[in-house]
Amino acid sequence: MKLSPVRAGLLLIKTLVTSSTALAAGDPTAGQTVFASHCAACHTTVPGENKIGPSLAGIVGSKSGTVPGFDFSPAMKNADLTWDDAELDKFLANPSGDVHGTKMFVNLPSEADRQNVIAYLHTLKK
Repeated sequence: MKLSPVRAGLLLIKTLVTSSTALAAGDPTAGQTVFASHCAACHTTVPGENKIGPSLAGIVGSKSGTVPGFDFSPAMKNADLTWDDAELDKFLANPSGDVHGTKMFVNLPSEADRQNVIAYLHTLKK
C-alpha cells in the first residue's frame, strides 16, 4: 500500500502528537498553575513532605509506591509502574482506571493540563 504525501504527512503528525515524547512538550509554568489549583491540596513538591498524597519531588522516572514515609494503597504498592511521561499521562487521566484500588480520586481530563503538569513535574528534584 502506497501512501500519498498528504496522507503520509498526516500520519506522521498524528504519531508525533500522540507519542510520549510529545507529552513532555507541555509548559511547566502553566503546569505549576494547574498543580496549584488541582494537585497541591493533596501533594507537595517538597522532598520528604507528604500530605494526603505523597510528595511529588523527583517523581518522574521513579517507581510507583516508593515515596519514603507515605502509606500507599496495596494496589499502588503492587502496581510496579515507572512514572514516565506516558504512564503519568495515563494515570492522571483516570487514576482508578489505571491502578484499581488507588487512593487517588482526582483526575485531569484535559490533555493540555496533563501535559503541562507533567512538564512541571520534570522540574521537581528530590
